[in-house]
Amino acid sequence: MQHQGPIAGIATYGDLIATAGYDNKIILWDALQRKALARTSHDHLVNNCSFSSDGKWLVSASSDYSARIWSVPSLRLHAVLSEHDDDVDMALFSPDDSRIATCALDRCVRIFDLKGHCLHTMRGHTGNVLSLAWMPDSRHLISSSVDGTIRTWDTFTGTQIKVTNLQIRTDSVEIDADGIAYAGDDYGRIAIIHNDDVKFIHAHRAGVKKIVLNEQQKILVSLSYDRSLVIWNIQNLDNIQEVARTRLPETIWARAATILKDGRIAAGTFGSTYALFDLENLTWDLDGVAASNAINAVLNVNHRTYTVGDAGRVWVDGRAIAEMGSLCNFLVAIDNHVFTGGQLGQLFNAHTGAIIYEHHSPLNCATSFTYDNTTYMAVGSYTGEILLFSMNENNQPKLLTELVVYENAIKGLSISDGLLFSVCASTDIAWHRLGDWQLIKRINKAHERITNACCALGAKKFASVGRDRNLRIWSDNDVENYPTPHLNSVKCMSINSDHTLLLTGSYGGTLALFDLVEKHWKSFDRPTIAGISSIAWDNHQKRFLAASYDGNIYKVAV
Repeated sequence: MQHQGPIAGIATYGDLIATAGYDNKIILWDALQRKALARTSHDHLVNNCSFSSDGKWLVSASSDYSARIWSVPSLRLHAVLSEHDDDVDMALFSPDDSRIATCALDRCVRIFDLKGHCLHTMRGHTGNVLSLAWMPDSRHLISSSVDGTIRTWDTFTGTQIKVTNLQIRTDSVEIDADGIAYAGDDYGRIAIIHNDDVKFIHAHRAGVKKIVLNEQQKILVSLSYDRSLVIWNIQNLDNIQEVARTRLPETIWARAATILKDGRIAAGTFGSTYALFDLENLTWDLDGVAASNAINAVLNVNHRTYTVGDAGRVWVDGRAIAEMGSLCNFLVAIDNHVFTGGQLGQLFNAHTGAIIYEHHSPLNCATSFTYDNTTYMAVGSYTGEILLFSMNENNQPKLLTELVVYENAIKGLSISDGLLFSVCASTDIAWHRLGDWQLIKRINKAHERITNACCALGAKKFASVGRDRNLRIWSDNDVENYPTPHLNSVKCMSINSDHTLLLTGSYGGTLALFDLVEKHWKSFDRPTIAGISSIAWDNHQKRFLAASYDGNIYKVAV
């Protein structure tokens, strides 16, 4: 038993470890023997898991809009917590094990009993709720969100009692026995919140994705998309000390970590099992971590199909040609050159694996174009910058400028008639003019939820899709909205060569074809239960190529 995709959540109790994966699986492990004991699954990605304080139960949070309670060690289903209207990001037992708190991308925090009955729905956040922490009294709870606030709730009455505004997205929170809260934000800081006092540690160069507290040892561990793990001594809050800092191995996903009873840190990976970090000798144990076969990007160039994924291996027509050594998110072509990049913030030559440029945060997407007789490449980063490269005399990209556009991840870039169009996870979109790279227009909250992808339709028209499951077409000051048939967040899109058909793919494995002339949905299919990660147009065969996290490419003829 092992995972086939990224491990997004990890928890420990005694000699047990539980992992939650994007392959829909939850696996229970014997931590001493590093052996899988039991496995169960959700209907969609599993984002998080947590043990009860007595170790008898495990709760998991999933993108199938539910949290589920499982018995330990059998992982038999005990109850389904199903009141949320969007992906559930976290579920957590109260310290007395009497109730469970959940948070989701529907911007709500909910309290359930152990039978799955919803006791309270608590509203107040204006952005996706990402993380929770119970106070020791089992009554009060804090939550963090994309909206930049930390909110305190009375879970007995279901009321909000305090708002602390950090003014920046916060992915992870912890709270100690004295009620002191720790929060990792997208500026790379750790906020220490005590009553109404807030102070910050400047911890990382990119967003903090996970913090883990160990009160017994008085240490705090932070993991960031700057590819580092840092251990902090929090014995004296007036003088918090950095104990150690280490670079994360390429396979580690900074989103998931837990501290074992022997003091080692178990971390999520992009592979088949978890990794271990020894705090005493500062070494990583990656034993058994096999690369996933997930495909994150597909591209058709000169009648050849390129793919790349979690393993960082570039394939052409099913044959491996080069190793990047880390997860890659995109492929982009300039003439006969192909480039890729991803988790480490490195831009690679996809044919050789040579590193061309290194950014301080992950790279998410890219596009290439020619303007005024110069060929360019635009790359979107996790921290909101657009990196603009021009091709030098040796046909190699040279950084021209860096546009600071957003404070969140850029999810898509496209070009049409002298305009660079970008979409951001914050739901915002923007237009820049080619040549002088000036911002022409920006629309905040262009989608109701995370904007995931875009493409050019020609004649200064662009399309975008996102978590709100809407297709939106933008032209001048006009916008057209077409609800998609997808049941899950729309991840990707592509257009055919004559700009008449648009194919969209979802995290639920569904594909929907939109007729841009007649303005209606022509077909809807689900070729896989895994998500669709990327779509490309194959102009030679006149078909779309839809890549999936299951490692396959699905061909859609038109």
